[in-house]
Amino acid sequence: MKTIKITALVVANQLDLKGVKTFLDLKTIADSSSELLYSFGGDKYQYYFNYGVIVFSDHSEEEIKVAVRAILPYQKNPNEQWLRDDHEITVKEGELEFEFNRLIVDRLDGKVLRIAMFNLAQSVALDCYHDITENLLTEIRGFSRGLELSGKLSINRKNMLKFIGRALNTQNDIADNIYIFDAPEQVWDDEYLDKLHKGLMKHFDLRVRFSEVEYTLRIIEHNLSVFREISNQRENSMLERIIVVLIMVEVLNLIISKLW
Repeated sequence: MKTIKITALVVANQLDLKGVKTFLDLKTIADSSSELLYSFGGDKYQYYFNYGVIVFSDHSEEEIKVAVRAILPYQKNPNEQWLRDDHEITVKEGELEFEFNRLIVDRLDGKVLRIAMFNLAQSVALDCYHDITENLLTEIRGFSRGLELSGKLSINRKNMLKFIGRALNTQNDIADNIYIFDAPEQVWDDEYLDKLHKGLMKHFDLRVRFSEVEYTLRIIEHNLSVFREISNQRENSMLERIIVVLIMVEVLNLIISKLW
């Protein structure tokens, strides 16, 4: 039985696909604003996604390292450690099975590889977003714990706005880059590819994991809404004190001017 390995890496926050395309200067199999797919002969492919993921099929470890480093100038906020997921594809006549870290198919061509690589890219991207949202939630818990213990919010308005910006950017990135509700165009006219795509989505639990990330973001959003209310009340209270002080100063000035 023939077996090849596909490897997905989160190498950066974003990839400049125009820059990658110009640098590689090769004919693409797929070319859009969100993805670039190249064939290097046989089962060797490289799949680039604008959300910072690269998927390799049938590449050695050294070939992967060389390819990633070669496009370093086109990586926005590159990761020091690459988040990674590996999967094997085995060809076996008359079979379509989804095992823990292996996919068994009865045919292997560029279309099958593309669907497998696409879903693995979505899976590793969700791993990345899960880590990001969990880190945000951990910070939120720290603020809430401080509020419980001291009765005060331990984050100022400027830092809170920065935190809100991070949360919103994460939410926007997920909306822009995760396509679990939209089937790739190549499965529309091929029943086997459609079955493969749906099977991989279920195998990688893409919908469930997406819902978990979405739920975490809703918790973060709710907490931030409460924190904003507290911050606004704190600023309003400060403003009221300032107004009272100014009135008192004005009254004193008036009294002094009357006495003199």
